[in-house]
Amino acid sequence: MGKAIKQFVFQLFAGANIATIIVMLLVGYADRFNPALHPSLSSMGLLLPVMISINLGFLVFWIFFHLKLVWIPLLGFLACYQPIRIYFPINLPKQTPEGAIKVLSYNVWFFGGNGFEHENNPVLNFIKEQDADIVCLQESDAWGKYSDKAKALMYSQYPYHASSHAKNKGDIMDIYSRHPIISQEDINYPSEGNHSTAFYLNIHGDTVIVINNHLESIGLSPEDKANFKGVVKGNIKGDSAQISTKTLIKKLGEASSIRAAQADAIAQYIAAHRDKSVILCGDFNDGPNSYARRTIAKQLRDCYVETANGPGISYHLGGFYVRIDHMMCSKDWTPYNCKVDNKIKASDHYPIYCWLKKAPNA
Repeated sequence: MGKAIKQFVFQLFAGANIATIIVMLLVGYADRFNPALHPSLSSMGLLLPVMISINLGFLVFWIFFHLKLVWIPLLGFLACYQPIRIYFPINLPKQTPEGAIKVLSYNVWFFGGNGFEHENNPVLNFIKEQDADIVCLQESDAWGKYSDKAKALMYSQYPYHASSHAKNKGDIMDIYSRHPIISQEDINYPSEGNHSTAFYLNIHGDTVIVINNHLESIGLSPEDKANFKGVVKGNIKGDSAQISTKTLIKKLGEASSIRAAQADAIAQYIAAHRDKSVILCGDFNDGPNSYARRTIAKQLRDCYVETANGPGISYHLGGFYVRIDHMMCSKDWTPYNCKVDNKIKASDHYPIYCWLKKAPNA
């Protein structure tokens, strides 16, 4: 009798493990769904770390209680290898070669908002210490006398600077560079206050397009983010969890639909300039397993996925922890040691940076 019950429990767990894998695959490959057509499904990628954790729990269970069935979670991880690698890459470190340029992207949240309007601003100090060759900033407006201080410090380190403004008095983005900025061009897409701008730089005699991005907001209030955290952790249950989940899915889907059109426009711009060298970065407001990231990355190399380690969470406010800041380059560049730096918390985003080396004869 005891053996039969034990066998039944194992079968029950095996079925649950297989069901988990099916959901993990659906969640992992949710970036294949266009949010304009499938808004609810497209946002499921945010749940990938949850499904990975559950499948990992099954792996531990089988190791300790029934080793013969350990193949089930392992097969699940194998089938979901690509989205897992995009979410949680693991790479061996490589020596950054001489002559590589350093690119820094940072949503500075108005240089830390109102909390750091004093002489010793941590955001400005961080940028200065990083000593990058190219700095792309989002939400880089600053108010009053503080604006003059921010610009003066940046100008002292970078001889070339350009700004771009979103329509309707929306977001301001800046680029600071040690290389000449030849021209700039906005990428046309629908948005109330966000935008993407292509800056043309002369880097060692080559024209390189640096695309700075700040895509549509994720569309969640602080309360929504807290509810998302509560649902994931199991603190919100029953009808409340169901209502919160439906609200979250609806809002995420609506925002994803807007970003889908924006990502399509950026991808079309890259395709139209496929003969040019491209560096692309910024705040996508979308995770690693999203339609927006996948669409833009199709023609480029994802610097973080190819060279970094771990989830690289870049947004850290309100319990909504996800990598929404990205960096990519065309295939004539080789990326090295990309990193999301979580040591500075003055902004609601962490900065992302990477070294890039032009391939010989590229």
